Amino acid sequence: MLNTLNLRRFLLITSDIILLYFSLIVVVFWDFREKHFLKTLDEHLVPFSILYFFWLIIFYIFGLYDLSLIRIKETFRARMPGALSTALILGLIFFYLFPFFELTPKTNLVLNVLIFTVLQYFWRKIFLTLFSSKFLTKIVIVGQAQKASELAEEINARPHLGYRLIELKNDKDLMSQIKEQKIDTILVPPDLAFNSELIKNLYQCLPARVKFLDWTSAYEIITGKIPVLSINHIWFLQNLKGGKKIFYDMIKRALDVIWAGIIFILTMPIWLIIMILIKLEDGGPVIYTQERIGKDKRPFLLFKFRSMKPEAEKLTGPLWAEARDYRATKVGAILRKIHLDELPQMINALKGEISLVGPRPERPEFVWQLEKEIPHYHLRHLIKPGFTGWAQLKFRYGRSIMDAKEKFQYDLYYIKNRSLFLDLGILLKTFQLFFKKE
Repeated sequence: MLNTLNLRRFLLITSDIILLYFSLIVVVFWDFREKHFLKTLDEHLVPFSILYFFWLIIFYIFGLYDLSLIRIKETFRARMPGALSTALILGLIFFYLFPFFELTPKTNLVLNVLIFTVLQYFWRKIFLTLFSSKFLTKIVIVGQAQKASELAEEINARPHLGYRLIELKNDKDLMSQIKEQKIDTILVPPDLAFNSELIKNLYQCLPARVKFLDWTSAYEIITGKIPVLSINHIWFLQNLKGGKKIFYDMIKRALDVIWAGIIFILTMPIWLIIMILIKLEDGGPVIYTQERIGKDKRPFLLFKFRSMKPEAEKLTGPLWAEARDYRATKVGAILRKIHLDELPQMINALKGEISLVGPRPERPEFVWQLEKEIPHYHLRHLIKPGFTGWAQLKFRYGRSIMDAKEKFQYDLYYIKNRSLFLDLGILLKTFQLFFKKE
């Protein structure tokens, strides 16, 4: 498989689990080395195992398993203290407010975190060294120069994924170049059937036991998006078979109701505070409704806390949101920055107009425009829009047609690969938005 990303992430998670238990063993041995070590360790295993499960979720939310952050050392180091501090606080709450296991390991808990912190930091440095320079998958691209260069740019922009792009001298003498450069994978164009000469050259490479992968699949694996300009109608027929997702859609709807209801109930105190602040600032309405386009192009009213001045679009009409929107109120600007203006969308989720995860619903004025500019854009409405989604995690806030095109490629990836596991990952990573600037 070309995609070693999941394998590396799995290795990081597995190594963290090993380091967590190793840290626990060291702490228990140090504190109880003269007593019944095995018996004491056994008493600690179950409660700490439960705690470690939630710690791993916290690490995931803070992006400690995001390989791009590991590559960017400064960003990773900035998030690591926050993740470990949150883990420590959760541990204190777990043992002292819910004392089910009759353990109050205050000192041992702190030591556990400290030892794990040191071990994790040095292991990340070793991991980065090994997988950024040593264990790299060597790949080459053959075929049309223009599309090959686009894919090459995407590969070179993501060195943290562990791929090294090798340039070929030509497409004819492939076998000798593969042996000389020790190539692992060849990326071939999706229209390979129309290039008989290239097929013949690739056929001669079979004894080298090299792997073959078409551009579209490679692009999807490497970037997490679908190259909308490089696919045809056959790709959609093969990959967007909605009938296979019937059971998934049923489970997802049930989970939407459960989780939206929980979020709605737990955040009600925050709703009250926000409503008071909005009302105190200018006396205008608290809830703002805006028409959006949902599944099968059905319009609906999306609920949000009002973040703009009353009648902000009366003179200008619909506009793309700006990074520093002059139409935003002081309270609204803060709400947007921490994404709390989106909370009333739990009502839309309970009504079944949106899901918790899916493509973000757009305004009808923008949809009609984008369908003219972006090929296949109408297929975005095959599924329900979402409160959050893959595109929101992978790309910035859309502020232009070009941004919308880029986000649509991520939406296509989600529509094709949507699953309960992917949805869970998106929901957990959505919490990262609270630690990231637009």
